[in-house]
Amino acid sequence: MAILEMHKSGVSIRKIAKLLKKSRGAVRRAIRDQTPEPPTIERAQIAEPHLETILELHAECKGNLVRVHEELEAQDVKISYQALTAFCRRQEIGRKAKMPTGRYHFEPGQELQHDTSPHRAMLGGRECKIQTAGAILCHSRMLFIQCYPRFTRFECKVFLTEALRYFQGAPETVMIDNTHVVRLRGTGAEMIPVPEMEAFSQRLGFRFQAHEVGDANRSARVERLFHHVENNFLVGRRFEDLNDLNRQALEWCEKVNGSYKRSIKSRPLDRYPTERASLRPLPEWIPEPIRIHHRTVAVHGDVCLHGKFYSVPADWLSRQVQVRESWNHVDIDLDRRKSVRHPRIHESDEHTRSTLPEHRKERPKRRRKGPCREEEALGKIVPEIDEYVEALKKHGRKQSTFALRQLLRMVREYPREPLLQAVETAAHYGLYDLDRVETIVLRAIATDYFLLDPEPKKNPKDEKDERSKND
Repeated sequence: MAILEMHKSGVSIRKIAKLLKKSRGAVRRAIRDQTPEPPTIERAQIAEPHLETILELHAECKGNLVRVHEELEAQDVKISYQALTAFCRRQEIGRKAKMPTGRYHFEPGQELQHDTSPHRAMLGGRECKIQTAGAILCHSRMLFIQCYPRFTRFECKVFLTEALRYFQGAPETVMIDNTHVVRLRGTGAEMIPVPEMEAFSQRLGFRFQAHEVGDANRSARVERLFHHVENNFLVGRRFEDLNDLNRQALEWCEKVNGSYKRSIKSRPLDRYPTERASLRPLPEWIPEPIRIHHRTVAVHGDVCLHGKFYSVPADWLSRQVQVRESWNHVDIDLDRRKSVRHPRIHESDEHTRSTLPEHRKERPKRRRKGPCREEEALGKIVPEIDEYVEALKKHGRKQSTFALRQLLRMVREYPREPLLQAVETAAHYGLYDLDRVETIVLRAIATDYFLLDPEPKKNPKDEKDERSKND
């Protein structure tokens, strides 16, 4: 259009080409065509004759164009990989049509979006899997996150209670996905929550609503939050335990809520007072979410809950107790008058046992035993063998009490001098088998104390026969 207008005004072709920085041939062609629209380029594409083959290979190779190019080369089709990808883009092969996401406008106090996402964090020097729960007010963009080792209905009630306390009010609707934690049956607008969760929502003054299956953009605000958590909050941070993680998460929420956001052209904290006035007030008293279990006290004097052990008094052994689990405490009730409270041990903690000081029973100290009665008797009767007695207690094969008892019997039954010589010989050779020592003593006294008759006694029958012969 500029060329035609300047040509009508009498400007020369050379000057037009110089002003527009075009060639004079291009200026002449534009003047010759006398049309403001540039001519369309109609040129055959090199891959167009192989369109059907490319479509078949694209389906067989599951959309991998590198494999499609390799298969085309195997079929002697001369086409570069760049030309193949450009042809597929022009023909929209393997490309899904993009749909506009749309916009959602929320009034103050209208909706809170809630969802969970798995992440990995450094807890106590080791990498652990955690479930990050997030909530965000859709009008002011105030956000709140906490992390849990798992996410069941109990953790869901704990998180939503803490979130509404943080926001100081309840919205009209809490938007969730079609999770089994809340949903009983149905999806989307026809979702019916579990009676337990419905009673919980009525107590705090809101209602659950689920978006349609596949419509994740309906919860785009909280989905974007998880991307921020994974790539900002958890990056390069290390935590001592789960409580330390949630404490730092709360500090991070305060920092993010006070930062400027281009999407709303202000800070969430600046828009929060407007939404705070529209939130429904919370009840005067909010009961702490609990989960009840029934256990039998083990013989070790403790109760097992989620693989962790909590001590109880010794007189509760083998009795049925009720365990009330809250997020920070574990209460164990035997009856209405007897109850024990423990700080809860979370799954990320290294220790697995909680023992209260009053449940630690000191074992009775063993009195240092002096010499036994047998040893005292040996010391009084034969003090010369005290060293052998001490060595016998250390190296003897029998139990020391039995060995000393046998030695005392030998002292009382056998003569003193042969016994002392036998003990001296045994001590010299390191002999502590008292049966062999007793054999030595018996050999020493055999000829002195056990005298045999010089002539053997005759049989009375033989004597009678001899007398009859003499007669």
